[in-house]
Amino acid sequence: MQRTLLCCLMLLAGICAQAQETFTNPLLPSGADPFSFYKDGYYYYTHTNGRSIVLWKTASLADLKTAPRKTVYTPPRDSAYGKEIWAPEIHFIRGKWYVYFAADDGNNHNHRMYVIENDSPDPLEGTWTFKGKVADPTNKWAIDGNVFEHNRQLYMLWSGWEGDVNTHQNIYIAKMKNPWTIEGDRVLLSTPTYDWEKSGQKVTVNEGPQILMNGKKLFIVYSASGCWTDFYALGLLTFTGKKNLLDAAAWKKAEAPLFKLSKENGVYAPGHNSFFMSPNGKENWILYHANDNPGDGCGGKRSPRMQPFTWKKDGSPDFGVPVKPGTPLPVPAK
Repeated sequence: MQRTLLCCLMLLAGICAQAQETFTNPLLPSGADPFSFYKDGYYYYTHTNGRSIVLWKTASLADLKTAPRKTVYTPPRDSAYGKEIWAPEIHFIRGKWYVYFAADDGNNHNHRMYVIENDSPDPLEGTWTFKGKVADPTNKWAIDGNVFEHNRQLYMLWSGWEGDVNTHQNIYIAKMKNPWTIEGDRVLLSTPTYDWEKSGQKVTVNEGPQILMNGKKLFIVYSASGCWTDFYALGLLTFTGKKNLLDAAAWKKAEAPLFKLSKENGVYAPGHNSFFMSPNGKENWILYHANDNPGDGCGGKRSPRMQPFTWKKDGSPDFGVPVKPGTPLPVPAK
């Protein structure tokens, strides 16, 4: 009898444990431009809130709703970077933490990229120091900075204007001298060309670039069309060269979007993504924001979601279809 009871309890515990190993999207009620960085067993997560930099710390992004969080930096309100703080990204580069963000003084025409630094082992602790503006020599409108290292060289990707008028947003790349300084001229990699990149009336958009590596293959995943439309979607640039990432001709654009709205699943305007690996380092996941209803636009209704993805035979990513909110998914493998 006792043995039977023990077996039943063990079975029940196994069922409960299995039930706890799933999650559902969205991860939080709201939060645009989600980004995370994994280090020493923890994910450090952030997203746009418009006024400050907030970090979450969690062993699993599936637990964001209950994860501890902290506002680590609020810029002076009357500064050139005190308002409209967008798309923060946290990175650990050469022994220190950096958060890159776009901000302005209340006038969108003045949006530029900035960076703060922290040498504490835990970015929720220590002191964050403002390092300054991160700009190429043109000092044009710029947002959505993404920093990565390739062959021991730092690079920055971002979305910017060609001139001083908001007609379209392009994807640019430049080398970096150090984590807070761009070195040399910017190089144009992508401008909206296909119809699916041009939804949004007069302003056409390429933004939110994210580097993605698969072995020796190198990709840039970016968001296209206006975020205020339901047709916000993800596009792909593939590096076809050998070494020079600043060779614009070596980047080939996919003709169709890789990830787009799914009316069947009730997911609209999926985009501005980032990537992460599962804790065991074997699964690839995409982290993105989306709306639950048509016409929700660029406001606070956008919420962060995540789902695993695979690779096609040619080595390019296969993101599939945005998963319906409320659908149970296995948590990233530990």
